[in-house]
Amino acid sequence: MAKTTFAASIQAKSGRLYAVIQVKTGKTTKPVWRALGLDEGTSKSTVNKRFREVVAKFEEEYEELLEKANRPNSEIPIYEYMHEFLERIKPNIQYNTYVSYNNMVEGKIKRYFEDNPHLTIGNITAKEIEKFYTHLFSFGVKANTVIHYHAVLHKGFKQAFKDDLIIANPFDKVTRPKKNEFQGSFYSKDEMQKLLELTKDDPIYPAILIAGTMGLRRSEALGTRWSRIDWDAHTILLDTKVIEKTVDGKKAPVPVELMKNKSSKRTMVIPDMAYEMLKEQKARQDIYRDMFGKSYNHEFDDYVCVNPMGTLLKPDYVTEHFRLLLKENGMRHIRYHDLRHTVASLLINNGVPLMHVSDYLGHKDIQVTANIYGHLDKTSKEISANVINSVLNTSV
Repeated sequence: MAKTTFAASIQAKSGRLYAVIQVKTGKTTKPVWRALGLDEGTSKSTVNKRFREVVAKFEEEYEELLEKANRPNSEIPIYEYMHEFLERIKPNIQYNTYVSYNNMVEGKIKRYFEDNPHLTIGNITAKEIEKFYTHLFSFGVKANTVIHYHAVLHKGFKQAFKDDLIIANPFDKVTRPKKNEFQGSFYSKDEMQKLLELTKDDPIYPAILIAGTMGLRRSEALGTRWSRIDWDAHTILLDTKVIEKTVDGKKAPVPVELMKNKSSKRTMVIPDMAYEMLKEQKARQDIYRDMFGKSYNHEFDDYVCVNPMGTLLKPDYVTEHFRLLLKENGMRHIRYHDLRHTVASLLINNGVPLMHVSDYLGHKDIQVTANIYGHLDKTSKEISANVINSVLNTSV
């Protein structure tokens, strides 16, 4: 392998100083520029000191790159691989999914595996993976959380296997923790009616009513748009969701025309109560536009769930404000997302078949609905029991 040598000098460009490092490998020489962060005219001693520091750092980084380039694939540290894997798949996954994966990779995965540098993608065993899961449980997390970690790691190592970096996926040998049984909270008919009455003058009332009558996810409720409503047919197309992104260091609501799954993009009949609210909300927004004039935010004129100044409601704000509303009004605590469960429970308890509930909620398939709400489906059980009773009584 050809030897690499370095030769460096100081050069000025547009009044700023740079270290220009000539990297020579064999017969090839490549200049690399590194800013010194100093202006022309800085004292010679300061420039020389900074020059030595920048060149030394570059040489150190270059040696690390060479070491990585010559390292067998199986010796890649786990965090390093997962970090690069996540950046690789980032363009092909939804933003919220990326954020979730990134929090896991840059959080507990990074800390654990950097504290255990001997573990690589090529030598980690099922036993070592189970030790990591035990470590996660020590933080008091539920099994479902550990399952999420298992999913992202399994996905990463599956790609490593496809890329011939490892000879087998060790996560295939691990039995993932048993999923926690879903325990959703929901309001009764009377509680729901009371909630709607108590909150009708609140800024997030439209978001509450839409979720509480149509079973929408938070992102779907905040993404409802005037242009998607067919007022004559009493229907609305759900094709936009609102998520939160960090923009310039601050969280901001961002509309995205990409739903959670294919079934999430759907046209729904608007219940009468929601229909009347939507007409009132549209008239109210017209009043606010005239009232605030140039101060009104017209960027989100097409959206139902905005504040009096026209700004799109933040998802986290809706969640927190909903919690405070319940507390202030002395109502039993449920999450905003539990409004969706409330709709499902009301439908099922009033005899609506699971298949129709699944379609109404925009689940990707009926199995999801059955897993979450199957225990509420007494009607189908009663029908089945009545059929058996009828058959056996006829036979006797």
